[in-house]
Amino acid sequence: MNSSMAPEQYRKPPQLPPKFTATPSSLIEETQRLINRSRSVQDSIVQNVTPEKATFEKVLLPVALDDNKMAIESHIIGFYQAVSTDKALRDASTDAEKLLDDFGIESSMREDVFNLVDAVLKKKEPLDPESQRMLEKDHKSYIRNGLGVPAGPQRDRFKEIKKRLSELSIAFQKNLNEENGGLWFTPDELAGVPEDLVASLEKGTGENEGKVRLTFKYPDLFPTLKYASNAATRKRVFVENENKCNQNVPLFRETVLLRDEAARILSYPNHAAFRIEDKMAKTPKTVNDFLGDLRTRLAPGGKVEIEKLLALKQEDLKERGITDDTSNKYFLWDHRYYDRLMLERDFSLDQQKIAEYFPLQTTIQGMLKIFEELFGLVFVEIVGEDRNALAESGKGSDIVWHEEVQIFSVWDDEGEGSDFVGYLYLDLFPRDGKYGHAANFNLQPGYTDEMGKRRYPATALVCNFSKPTKKKPSLLKHDEVVTLFHELGHGIHDLVSRTTYSRFHGTNTVRDFVEAPSQMLENWCWTTSQLRSLSNHYSYLSPDYELAYLESSGESKKPSERIPYELITNLINTKHINDALFNLRQLHFGIFDMTVHEPMSHDDIEKLDISATYNKLRKEISQLDGPEILDHKGDWAWGNGQATFGHLIGGYDAGYYGYLSSQVYSTDMFYSVFKTNPMNGKEGRRYRHTVLEKGGSKEEMEILEDFLGRKPSTEAFYKELGIEQ
Repeated sequence: MNSSMAPEQYRKPPQLPPKFTATPSSLIEETQRLINRSRSVQDSIVQNVTPEKATFEKVLLPVALDDNKMAIESHIIGFYQAVSTDKALRDASTDAEKLLDDFGIESSMREDVFNLVDAVLKKKEPLDPESQRMLEKDHKSYIRNGLGVPAGPQRDRFKEIKKRLSELSIAFQKNLNEENGGLWFTPDELAGVPEDLVASLEKGTGENEGKVRLTFKYPDLFPTLKYASNAATRKRVFVENENKCNQNVPLFRETVLLRDEAARILSYPNHAAFRIEDKMAKTPKTVNDFLGDLRTRLAPGGKVEIEKLLALKQEDLKERGITDDTSNKYFLWDHRYYDRLMLERDFSLDQQKIAEYFPLQTTIQGMLKIFEELFGLVFVEIVGEDRNALAESGKGSDIVWHEEVQIFSVWDDEGEGSDFVGYLYLDLFPRDGKYGHAANFNLQPGYTDEMGKRRYPATALVCNFSKPTKKKPSLLKHDEVVTLFHELGHGIHDLVSRTTYSRFHGTNTVRDFVEAPSQMLENWCWTTSQLRSLSNHYSYLSPDYELAYLESSGESKKPSERIPYELITNLINTKHINDALFNLRQLHFGIFDMTVHEPMSHDDIEKLDISATYNKLRKEISQLDGPEILDHKGDWAWGNGQATFGHLIGGYDAGYYGYLSSQVYSTDMFYSVFKTNPMNGKEGRRYRHTVLEKGGSKEEMEILEDFLGRKPSTEAFYKELGIEQ
């Protein structure tokens, strides 16, 4: 519902939403203020507390309270670089994040504070579980940040490396966000690509007269790889996309070298051992065994899938009278095209037809309704004058960073007590300079302040769906519906979390668990009743859309409003088609990640050709051919996919396996609790309170066992993949 129709109890949130009124200079000034305040808190503790008098309340609590306050502003300061249309503001946000990171490194290596934390740990005073967890994690964090290394050149070098890694990470992501390359094609070269996409592309002038410009943004890239019948076009798009951010190649290399050096300074055999130690997996061996076992189980299925797809390719080329020497090879740029063609031919799956039933806005409304029923929530979109009323300045534009952004106040329903939960923002369409994938960003965490008062969270979904036109709203392909559900899953985790300290709030869990809650919610996108309830054919949304639909389709009347059961059956029947190849692709990412972060020696990583390793591993694992067998005759350096692999620079280093391992947990939870009745509100609320509410305030394995009533099992995961255990 929107704010003008909301019942009285959901009209006035007890906390104003954050403001987005920063200027380049104010961002730097605010950052310096936060750093100065935080440094003075740490200085004051050291000046006023001796190790003999050190207690949790005197040493850790003041820092935790300052962390809470800092996060309220610092997350937004860093957020501008992902979403602002103003380059100066994005640059200032990047500079501010660097200042915050440098200060974070300085704080994490303060030996004077660490000595007091160490004294508190040794006293073993009785603490509540969340405070005890914070004490133990903080203590360990100081050691992992170099304070276990004797003061001197080694520790100084470690600090130097940490600062440089922060610079590299920021620069790498900035290059990805601001990437604006593209390719010029004639309409003939884009044969097969949906007409409305081609019509929306920039028209060429001068030497590009008669051509259109295709960017590497998702709404351009994926439909072209899926629908362009010209293999040369697909190949060109695929290879250029793998080379779209080549300025990141040296940054990636320097990052993995420095990570390895830093891990060895801390006496770890490599960066993977350092990173995995405090995750659920605990050791690289556990990860490698899991990935290796999965690869062994999936490889035969991948081989069979490629044989079928290659036969389809040969049949297709024959039908079109194309004869060349590539017909006996199945290429990387063939896969999205023939995967889609197989689904259409063998399973009557028309993704364009399905997308007609999932206009973006009605799909979002349907999703929010599912979350309302399942978790006991109420979403109220804040529109018009109500935005002005919620802005301190009286200007509604101050509480969003772009006019397209939607904002919702989120509440508990009456059964859950009608309390305020937090704010949810949706930023759904591509813009220049904007973060290019789909992600959930925490803007402000929730916590309990020093007065015992609840501070409420704010969270944002940043996506890149196609923009609406006069003739059609933004329509979601089924995989985009799944993406939206997944990211909204992170958003709900962020909203309903209830922790004392902001550092454990929401998705602040270990990386090999964090994906499980949102992966579990993807299952609702493969359930007949949920797909029906989410669907709403776009021709019902307005007379203009109805007219445009009837004209373009040549139909005399509108189709059914809800997606027909036949289409749903066709869709669900395809859930695991070419699944082995999909999961082998994920394994390529996971195994590459482990390869670059687990060298036998530092010399080995120095000598490693990272681009060649990335491409060779992809060939070995996914079994798909690349340009190395054509114009690059045995040369594996034809592309630099790692330079576009933001995950490995942005926190998933030696952790990408988490997407696959958390799938074990998410499938177990869904099969055990929700499969027979996905809309079981009683279980939904139990899941909310047992899993989502806890954030990272409790050992993740304990959270899982509390919900499942037993240790997690791989049985459902392998069953879902159709693999015998």
